[in-house]
Amino acid sequence: MYKISMEQFDQLSDCEMQFLIQHVTGQSSDMDETIYRSANDPNGNAHPFWSDSPNLNFKEVERFRRKLKYFFMNPCEKYKARGRKPWKLILQIIKVVIITVQLVLFGLSNEMVVTFREENLMTFKHLFLKDYTDGTAHTYALYTKQDMYDHVGYVIEQFTNLKNISVGNHAYEKIGLSYTPLVLCQESYRNGSISPGNETFDIDAQVDVECVEIFPMVPFHQTPGNPFPANLTLDFKRLLAVNINFTLKAINLQTVQHHELPDCYDFDILITFNNRAHSGRIKVDLDHDVEIKECKDWNVTGTSPRNLVYILFFDTIIILMCLASLILCLRSVFTGIKLQSEYTQFFSTFYNKTVPRSDQMEFINGWYFLIIVSDALTIIGSIIKIEIQIKDVTTYDLCSILLGTGTMLVWVGVLRYMGYFRKYNILIITLRTAFPNVIRFCCCAAMIYLGYCFCGWIVLGPYHEKFRSLNTVSECLFSLINGDDMFPTFKDMQQKSYLVWLYSRVYLYTFVSLFIYMVLSLFITLITDTYETIKHQQQEGSLESELHAFISECKDLPDSGHYRLDQNPTVCFHCCLPQCRSDDYQERLPS
Repeated sequence: MYKISMEQFDQLSDCEMQFLIQHVTGQSSDMDETIYRSANDPNGNAHPFWSDSPNLNFKEVERFRRKLKYFFMNPCEKYKARGRKPWKLILQIIKVVIITVQLVLFGLSNEMVVTFREENLMTFKHLFLKDYTDGTAHTYALYTKQDMYDHVGYVIEQFTNLKNISVGNHAYEKIGLSYTPLVLCQESYRNGSISPGNETFDIDAQVDVECVEIFPMVPFHQTPGNPFPANLTLDFKRLLAVNINFTLKAINLQTVQHHELPDCYDFDILITFNNRAHSGRIKVDLDHDVEIKECKDWNVTGTSPRNLVYILFFDTIIILMCLASLILCLRSVFTGIKLQSEYTQFFSTFYNKTVPRSDQMEFINGWYFLIIVSDALTIIGSIIKIEIQIKDVTTYDLCSILLGTGTMLVWVGVLRYMGYFRKYNILIITLRTAFPNVIRFCCCAAMIYLGYCFCGWIVLGPYHEKFRSLNTVSECLFSLINGDDMFPTFKDMQQKSYLVWLYSRVYLYTFVSLFIYMVLSLFITLITDTYETIKHQQQEGSLESELHAFISECKDLPDSGHYRLDQNPTVCFHCCLPQCRSDDYQERLPS
C-alpha cells in the first residue's frame, strides 16, 4: 500500500493523481472527468467552457495541452522537458557574431573604395576647374564671356597635358591603338533673335547639338585669335549649355596594404556649363560616373594570398550557417502551421467552437519570418561578396545593401530571445499591440503633412531655398517637427513680398503648433497608454488569451518527465494519445 503525505499529494501532477486514486481506491475510469475538475478547480469555482464537454476524455486534453505548452516553451524549457538541445538559439547567437564580423570587414574594404572615389572627384575638380577652391561647388559660376572661353580652354589644356601635371596614377582611356578623345558639345536653340530692349524675341525651340573632339597628347594653346577649339564659336543669346565629356582610368593601390587585389577604375567625367536660365550666371558643375573593373594583368609580390583564402573560407562558413538557420526556421514555421490546424480541429471537434483569428496567429511566429528574410539576404550578399573578392563582379552598392539589411534584421531578431524575460518582453508586446493604432494615426497625420508640403512648395518656394522642391519641403518640415533648424527656417525667408512674408509666418507657426504640440503629443500618448495598459494587465494577470488560458491549466513542469512520454506522436492525436504509464509513475510515487 502507498503511504503519502499531504505535501507530497499536493506536488503530484494531474495524471499521477488520477493513477493514484484509481489504483488505491479502485475507482473506475468513469470518474476521470470528476477527478479532472476537482484537481483543476479545488475551490469549486466556475469552469471555462472546455471543461463542460460530456464526451471528452480528459487524458486527451491533458496530452494535447502538454503538446501545446511544449510548443510555446523557450529553448531552455524545451531542453528540460525532452533534452532537446537549443540548436536554433546557439546558431542564432553564433550567427550574430560572425555576420557582424563579416559586415565590419566588408565595411573597411568598402570604405577604401568610397574614399578613393570621393578623393578622385575632388582631384578632378581642382585639375579641370579653373580657380576652384573647396566648398565652392554650389557657388562656382561664370559671369562674363571671357571667363567662359578661359574656363573651357583651361579644361582642354589640362586634359591634353594631364600626364605632366597630375600626381595621381591617372591615364587616358585607350581603345585599340588610339586614345579616346575629349568631346566638347554645345547645345543651343536652332535660330532666334532676342531684343530685351524692345521686348521682342523670335526663337526656334528646336535644340541643335554641335560637337568637336580633342585627342590627348596633342598640345592645345589658347590665344586671343583662337579662344575656342576648331573655330567653334558661342552665341550666348541662343546657348543652352556646353558639355565636356572624357574618360580617365586609375588603379586603387591602397588595397594592397590590406592583402586585397587592387581594382581598376574608369572615371567618366562630365563638366557642364549650364546657361539654360539665361540669367547672366552660367553655373559650372563637374560630375563623374565610376565603373570598377577587374584589372587585366596583375602581379603582386611581397605579400601572401592567404588572407584572401581565409576571407573566402569565412564567407563560405557564413553561407552554410545561414542556410542551416533558414532550414530550421522554415521547419519551425511548418510545425506551427500544422499545430494551428490541429488546435483548430480539436476545438471544432470536441467543443464545436471556432478558434479566434488572434489565437490562430499565435502559432505563426513572425520572428521566424524575420530570420528567414535575414538569412536569405545574407546568403545572397555573401555570394556577391565572394565574387567581389575574386574580382568577378564589382557591385559594391548591391552587396552593401544586402549585407547591411541582413545584419540589421539579425540584430532585431535578438529581441525574440530577450522576450523570454518578463521585464524585457513588455517592449515587444507594446510595439506589437500599438502598431495597428500607430499606422492608422500616421495615415491621418500624413494627410495634414502632405497638405502643408504642397502649400509650402507652391507659395514659399520662390522666396525660400528650403521650399524649392517637394523633397526639400518634406525634409524641412520633418526637421521642424523634431525641433531642428527652426530659427534659420524663419530667418532665411525673403521679405520682398510683405504678403508672402506674413503668410509664411502664419504657415510656419500653425505647422509647428499643430504637429509638435498636438500630433506629436498624441502620438507619444498613444504609445504610453498602450504601455500602461499592458503593464496593468500583466500585474493583474489578465493578459492571457483564450489559447494561453487553455494551456495554463496544464501544471506539468518542464522537468516533470511527462513531456518525454509524448515524444513520438502519430498522425491522429486522439487515437494514440499516450496513457499514463504505471511503471513510470510507480517509480515516482513515494512508498
